[in-house]
Amino acid sequence: MKRLRFGTGGIPIRAKGTSTTDGIREVRKLGLEAMELEFVQGVHLSEEGAEEVGRVARESDVALTVHAPYYLNLNSRDQKILAASGKRILASARAGKAAGAQSVAFHAAFYQGQDRKSVYEKVKGHLKHLRAALDEEGNGIRLSPELTGKETQFGDLEELLDLSAEIPGVTPCVDFAHYHARKAGGQNSYEEFLALLETLEDRLGRKALASLHIHVAGIEYGPKGERKHLNLRKSDLNYKALLKALKDKDAGGIVICESPNLEEDVLLLKRSYARFG
Repeated sequence: MKRLRFGTGGIPIRAKGTSTTDGIREVRKLGLEAMELEFVQGVHLSEEGAEEVGRVARESDVALTVHAPYYLNLNSRDQKILAASGKRILASARAGKAAGAQSVAFHAAFYQGQDRKSVYEKVKGHLKHLRAALDEEGNGIRLSPELTGKETQFGDLEELLDLSAEIPGVTPCVDFAHYHARKAGGQNSYEEFLALLETLEDRLGRKALASLHIHVAGIEYGPKGERKHLNLRKSDLNYKALLKALKDKDAGGIVICESPNLEEDVLLLKRSYARFG
Protein backbone atom coordinates (compact mmCIF):
# COMPACT_ATOMS: atom_id res chain seq x y z
CA MET A 1 0.00 0.00 0.00
CA LYS A 2 1.66 3.20 -1.22
CA ARG A 3 -0.59 5.82 0.38
CA LEU A 4 -2.77 6.44 3.38
CA ARG A 5 -6.40 5.41 3.18
CA PHE A 6 -8.85 6.91 5.66
CA GLY A 7 -11.88 5.10 7.02
CA THR A 8 -14.31 4.48 9.84
CA GLY A 9 -14.13 2.11 12.77
CA GLY A 10 -17.32 0.27 11.91
CA ILE A 11 -20.40 1.22 9.92
CA PRO A 12 -20.76 5.00 9.38
CA ILE A 13 -23.42 6.61 11.54
CA ARG A 14 -25.30 8.01 8.55
CA ALA A 15 -25.55 4.68 6.72
CA LYS A 16 -29.20 3.90 5.97
CA GLY A 17 -28.73 0.17 6.43
CA THR A 18 -27.14 -1.70 9.31
CA SER A 19 -25.26 -4.42 7.45
CA THR A 20 -21.52 -4.43 6.90
CA THR A 21 -22.03 -4.14 3.14
CA ASP A 22 -24.29 -1.11 3.71
CA GLY A 23 -21.44 0.39 5.70
CA ILE A 24 -18.89 -0.24 2.96
CA ARG A 25 -21.11 1.38 0.34
CA GLU A 26 -21.66 4.41 2.59
CA VAL A 27 -17.90 4.70 3.14
CA ARG A 28 -17.46 4.89 -0.62
CA LYS A 29 -20.22 7.52 -0.96
CA LEU A 30 -18.42 9.64 1.61
CA GLY A 31 -15.25 9.56 -0.47
CA LEU A 32 -13.44 7.39 2.06
CA GLU A 33 -11.34 4.35 1.25
CA ALA A 34 -11.31 2.05 4.28
CA MET A 35 -13.44 0.52 7.01
CA GLU A 36 -12.71 -1.58 10.06
CA LEU A 37 -14.92 -4.60 10.75
CA GLU A 38 -15.75 -4.28 14.44
CA PHE A 39 -16.25 -7.65 16.12
CA VAL A 40 -16.92 -6.03 19.49
CA GLN A 41 -18.82 -8.78 21.31
CA GLY A 42 -17.95 -11.71 19.06
CA VAL A 43 -17.36 -12.82 15.49
CA HIS A 44 -20.85 -13.16 14.02
CA LEU A 45 -19.91 -13.35 10.35
CA SER A 46 -20.07 -16.60 8.40
CA GLU A 47 -17.48 -17.47 5.78
CA GLU A 48 -20.09 -16.91 3.07
CA GLY A 49 -21.04 -13.57 4.59
CA ALA A 50 -17.39 -12.55 4.85
CA GLU A 51 -16.81 -13.41 1.21
CA GLU A 52 -19.77 -11.20 0.23
CA VAL A 53 -18.31 -8.38 2.36
CA GLY A 54 -15.02 -8.82 0.52
CA ARG A 55 -16.71 -8.72 -2.88
CA VAL A 56 -18.48 -5.45 -2.08
CA ALA A 57 -15.29 -3.97 -0.63
CA ARG A 58 -13.31 -4.82 -3.77
CA GLU A 59 -16.01 -3.40 -6.04
CA SER A 60 -16.07 -0.23 -3.92
CA ASP A 61 -12.26 0.01 -3.65
CA VAL A 62 -12.54 0.03 0.15
CA ALA A 63 -9.68 -1.56 2.09
CA LEU A 64 -10.67 -3.53 5.19
CA THR A 65 -9.17 -4.11 8.59
CA VAL A 66 -10.60 -6.03 11.56
CA HIS A 67 -10.90 -5.35 15.26
CA ALA A 68 -11.18 -8.56 17.27
CA PRO A 69 -13.59 -8.77 20.24
CA TYR A 70 -12.57 -6.54 23.12
CA TYR A 71 -12.63 -9.18 25.84
CA LEU A 72 -9.23 -10.80 25.37
CA ASN A 73 -6.40 -11.55 27.74
CA LEU A 74 -3.43 -13.60 26.60
CA ASN A 75 -2.03 -13.31 30.12
CA SER A 76 -5.03 -14.67 31.99
CA ARG A 77 -4.46 -17.15 34.81
CA ASP A 78 -7.81 -18.69 33.90
CA GLN A 79 -7.22 -21.32 31.22
CA LYS A 80 -10.78 -20.98 29.93
CA ILE A 81 -10.28 -17.23 29.32
CA LEU A 82 -6.90 -17.91 27.75
CA ALA A 83 -8.34 -20.50 25.37
CA ALA A 84 -11.34 -18.31 24.52
CA SER A 85 -9.02 -15.36 23.80
CA GLY A 86 -7.03 -17.41 21.30
CA LYS A 87 -10.22 -18.66 19.64
CA ARG A 88 -11.56 -15.12 19.28
CA ILE A 89 -8.36 -13.92 17.62
CA LEU A 90 -8.35 -16.91 15.26
CA ALA A 91 -12.04 -16.44 14.41
CA SER A 92 -11.43 -12.75 13.70
CA ALA A 93 -8.44 -13.57 11.50
CA ARG A 94 -10.37 -16.21 9.56
CA ALA A 95 -13.34 -13.94 8.94
CA GLY A 96 -10.96 -11.13 8.03
CA LYS A 97 -9.08 -13.33 5.57
CA ALA A 98 -12.34 -14.40 3.89
CA ALA A 99 -13.27 -10.72 3.54
CA GLY A 100 -9.85 -9.74 2.21
CA ALA A 101 -8.89 -7.67 5.27
CA GLN A 102 -5.25 -6.77 5.70
CA SER A 103 -4.81 -6.98 9.47
CA VAL A 104 -6.63 -7.75 12.69
CA ALA A 105 -6.18 -5.45 15.69
CA PHE A 106 -6.72 -6.57 19.28
CA HIS A 107 -5.95 -5.62 22.87
CA ALA A 108 -3.61 -8.43 23.77
CA ALA A 109 -3.39 -8.63 27.56
CA PHE A 110 -3.32 -7.09 31.03
CA TYR A 111 -0.31 -7.15 33.34
CA GLN A 112 -2.44 -8.04 36.40
CA GLY A 113 0.38 -7.01 38.73
CA GLN A 114 2.87 -9.40 37.14
CA ASP A 115 6.40 -8.69 35.99
CA ARG A 116 6.34 -7.07 32.57
CA LYS A 117 9.07 -9.30 31.19
CA SER A 118 7.24 -12.48 32.12
CA VAL A 119 3.98 -11.12 30.68
CA TYR A 120 5.80 -10.28 27.46
CA GLU A 121 7.13 -13.83 27.19
CA LYS A 122 3.65 -15.30 27.76
CA VAL A 123 2.05 -13.06 25.14
CA LYS A 124 4.86 -13.80 22.69
CA GLY A 125 4.39 -17.54 23.15
CA HIS A 126 0.66 -17.36 22.52
CA LEU A 127 1.08 -15.13 19.47
CA LYS A 128 3.66 -17.50 18.00
CA HIS A 129 1.18 -20.34 18.43
CA LEU A 130 -1.67 -18.35 16.83
CA ARG A 131 0.56 -17.19 13.99
CA ALA A 132 1.69 -20.75 13.29
CA ALA A 133 -1.93 -21.97 13.21
CA LEU A 134 -2.90 -19.28 10.68
CA ASP A 135 0.19 -19.87 8.56
CA GLU A 136 -0.62 -23.57 8.40
CA GLU A 137 -4.04 -22.63 6.99
CA GLY A 138 -2.47 -20.33 4.40
CA ASN A 139 -3.92 -17.29 6.17
CA GLY A 140 -1.47 -14.42 5.87
CA ILE A 141 -3.57 -11.73 7.54
CA ARG A 142 -1.37 -9.68 9.86
CA LEU A 143 -1.88 -9.98 13.60
CA SER A 144 -1.72 -6.44 15.00
CA PRO A 145 -1.67 -6.09 18.80
CA GLU A 146 -2.79 -2.57 19.61
CA LEU A 147 -0.87 0.18 21.35
CA THR A 148 -3.01 0.56 24.47
CA GLY A 149 -4.13 3.58 26.48
CA LYS A 150 -3.32 2.58 30.08
CA GLU A 151 -0.14 1.55 31.84
CA THR A 152 -2.03 -1.41 33.32
CA GLN A 153 -2.57 -2.84 29.83
CA PHE A 154 0.05 -4.77 27.93
CA GLY A 155 0.88 -2.92 24.73
CA ASP A 156 3.47 -0.18 25.14
CA LEU A 157 5.28 0.81 21.97
CA GLU A 158 8.51 -1.02 22.82
CA GLU A 159 6.68 -4.23 23.61
CA LEU A 160 4.85 -4.16 20.29
CA LEU A 161 8.00 -3.37 18.33
CA ASP A 162 9.79 -6.26 20.03
CA LEU A 163 6.94 -8.67 19.26
CA SER A 164 6.84 -7.53 15.64
CA ALA A 165 10.60 -7.92 15.26
CA GLU A 166 10.52 -11.43 16.74
CA ILE A 167 7.41 -12.88 15.08
CA PRO A 168 6.95 -12.67 11.28
CA GLY A 169 3.38 -11.73 10.43
CA VAL A 170 2.91 -9.61 13.55
CA THR A 171 2.88 -5.81 13.22
CA PRO A 172 1.62 -3.17 15.67
CA CYS A 173 -1.68 -1.35 15.40
CA VAL A 174 -0.46 2.14 16.29
CA ASP A 175 -3.20 3.95 18.19
CA PHE A 176 -1.91 7.50 18.51
CA ALA A 177 -4.76 8.58 20.78
CA HIS A 178 -4.04 5.70 23.15
CA TYR A 179 -0.34 6.52 23.24
CA HIS A 180 -1.12 10.16 24.01
CA ALA A 181 -3.36 9.01 26.88
CA ARG A 182 -0.86 6.38 28.07
CA LYS A 183 1.72 9.17 28.36
CA ALA A 184 -0.81 11.32 30.29
CA GLY A 185 -0.78 14.09 27.69
CA GLY A 186 2.68 13.50 26.25
CA GLN A 187 3.49 12.15 22.79
CA ASN A 188 1.62 15.01 21.13
CA SER A 189 4.10 17.07 19.10
CA TYR A 190 5.29 16.87 15.51
CA GLU A 191 8.77 15.96 16.70
CA GLU A 192 7.45 13.11 18.89
CA PHE A 193 5.21 11.73 16.15
CA LEU A 194 8.09 11.86 13.68
CA ALA A 195 10.43 10.15 16.14
CA LEU A 196 7.89 7.35 16.68
CA LEU A 197 7.58 6.74 12.94
CA GLU A 198 11.36 6.80 12.51
CA THR A 199 11.76 4.31 15.36
CA LEU A 200 9.19 2.04 13.75
CA GLU A 201 11.00 2.22 10.42
CA ASP A 202 14.38 1.57 12.02
CA ARG A 203 13.09 -1.46 13.92
CA LEU A 204 10.71 -3.01 11.38
CA GLY A 205 11.80 -1.63 8.02
CA ARG A 206 10.33 0.57 5.34
CA LYS A 207 7.73 -2.06 4.43
CA ALA A 208 6.12 -1.70 7.87
CA LEU A 209 5.98 2.08 7.51
CA ALA A 210 4.34 1.70 4.11
CA SER A 211 1.52 -0.54 5.40
CA LEU A 212 0.55 0.86 8.79
CA HIS A 213 -2.61 0.00 10.70
CA ILE A 214 -3.42 3.24 12.55
CA HIS A 215 -6.17 4.23 14.99
CA VAL A 216 -6.95 7.89 15.71
CA ALA A 217 -9.62 9.58 17.82
CA GLY A 218 -10.05 12.39 20.25
CA ILE A 219 -9.28 11.16 23.76
CA GLU A 220 -9.99 12.03 27.37
CA TYR A 221 -7.33 10.87 29.83
CA GLY A 222 -6.12 11.24 33.38
CA PRO A 223 -3.05 10.28 35.42
CA LYS A 224 -3.81 6.58 34.82
CA GLY A 225 -4.30 6.99 31.08
CA GLU A 226 -7.29 6.61 28.79
CA ARG A 227 -10.79 7.38 30.02
CA LYS A 228 -12.90 7.60 26.86
CA HIS A 229 -12.85 8.61 23.22
CA LEU A 230 -13.90 12.13 22.26
CA ASN A 231 -14.51 14.00 19.05
CA LEU A 232 -11.24 15.46 17.79
CA ARG A 233 -12.22 19.09 18.32
CA LYS A 234 -13.09 18.34 21.96
CA SER A 235 -9.70 16.76 22.57
CA ASP A 236 -6.17 18.14 22.80
CA LEU A 237 -4.76 15.49 20.44
CA ASN A 238 -2.58 17.39 17.97
CA TYR A 239 -3.92 15.54 14.94
CA LYS A 240 -2.57 18.10 12.45
CA ALA A 241 0.98 17.54 13.69
CA LEU A 242 0.41 13.79 13.46
CA LEU A 243 -0.82 14.05 9.88
CA LYS A 244 2.13 16.22 8.90
CA ALA A 245 4.55 13.68 10.38
CA LEU A 246 2.83 10.88 8.45
CA LYS A 247 3.04 12.95 5.27
CA ASP A 248 6.69 13.91 5.77
CA LYS A 249 7.65 10.27 6.38
CA ASP A 250 5.67 9.20 3.30
CA ALA A 251 3.82 6.68 5.44
CA GLY A 252 1.24 4.40 3.88
CA GLY A 253 -1.51 2.13 5.13
CA ILE A 254 -4.90 2.57 6.74
CA VAL A 255 -6.04 5.26 9.20
CA ILE A 256 -9.15 4.20 11.11
CA CYS A 257 -11.04 6.86 13.06
CA GLU A 258 -12.72 5.79 16.30
CA SER A 259 -14.17 9.15 17.41
CA PRO A 260 -17.81 9.09 18.56
CA ASN A 261 -18.84 11.19 15.55
CA LEU A 262 -16.97 8.71 13.34
CA GLU A 263 -17.29 9.84 9.72
CA GLU A 264 -17.26 13.53 10.61
CA ASP A 265 -13.84 13.21 12.22
CA VAL A 266 -12.40 10.87 9.60
CA LEU A 267 -13.40 13.35 6.89
CA LEU A 268 -11.69 16.06 8.96
CA LEU A 269 -8.56 13.91 9.08
CA LYS A 270 -8.61 13.19 5.36
CA ARG A 271 -9.14 16.84 4.37
CA SER A 272 -6.50 18.05 6.80
CA TYR A 273 -4.02 15.51 5.44
CA ALA A 274 -4.73 16.61 1.87
CA ARG A 275 -3.73 20.18 2.71
CA PHE A 276 -0.13 19.06 3.20
CA GLY A 277 0.04 18.45 -0.59
